[in-house]
Formats: sequence, structure tokens, C-alpha cells
Amino acid sequence: MKLEFVEAGEIVTTHGVKGEMKVLPWVDSPDILCEFDRCRIGGVEYEIENCRIQKTCNLLKVRGIDTMEAAQAMRGKVVELYREDIDDEVIFAAELIGVEVYAEGENIGKIVEVLDYPGNSVYVVKGKYEYMIPAVKAFVLNTDMEANRMEVRLLEGMRSDEN
Repeated sequence: MKLEFVEAGEIVTTHGVKGEMKVLPWVDSPDILCEFDRCRIGGVEYEIENCRIQKTCNLLKVRGIDTMEAAQAMRGKVVELYREDIDDEVIFAAELIGVEVYAEGENIGKIVEVLDYPGNSVYVVKGKYEYMIPAVKAFVLNTDMEANRMEVRLLEGMRSDEN
């Protein structure tokens, strides 16, 4: 299911005295946040004035937050991106929850969780049985978000109750 907003990270602290905020990114890479002109924080839209990378975090400056005190009030809030500003080819883990999964034309269940591992993500699919399907091209054959459908190839051992 396509979301209206995608959670991109959390404001963890301030940076300097002019309203810059340090964001711990929840997306694949901190440089992704720097590609956008606007965001939402606490349900309010902000224009991004500046975004830069500092190690594994972002330093974010938005219009209207101009003091350290104003930035401090944002601490702990989630930075969201507008889904319409993001390429349709990009699919976020949160959008996969609830997608119907099919193997050889048979519905095997819905994605209930996406586990993030260093090598790749793993989709947890629950139906009659539970499956753990690695999120790689060898097993995920097709994903159609408009139809809320994913086609996969199953191998022995992917069903969690198999020995």
C-alpha cells in the first residue's frame, strides 16, 4: 500500500545556535534526505533550507526553525518525506506490510514484517504457514504495488515450520 508520507528519520539533537537539527536517518543512506525540498515534522510541512551529511547523520535546517531553542523543541520528532516527491520505483518496507504474496499462482499469505539484516532484508509472510523470504531478485520475482501483489519463488526451508 502506497503511503502518503514516509518516515525518514528522527531528530536526535540540535547543532549550533541557528536552528540546525541532527537527524538520525531511517532510510538506506543519509544522502537521500538531502535530495528533497520539503519535509514534515510533527505533522507540519517545512521547506528544507539546507541539508548536509555529518558522519552517519544529517544536519537539517528548515525554514521557520531559526534558534537552538526552536530546534530543541523538535527533538524526538520524526521527519517525514512526501511520497509523491519520491520515485515510484522506490518501495519502502512500511509500504510492503499487508501485500498479498503468491508462489506459483497460489496465495501463501501477506507480508506482516520486514526484517532488516546486513546482507538483505527478509519478508515475513503469514498465511496458512509462515515463510521467511529473502528480499533478493532470485526469490522476489515481481512486485505490483498498485495490485497489492508480490510474486515469489519458494525453496525448501523458507517455510518456518519445515525441518
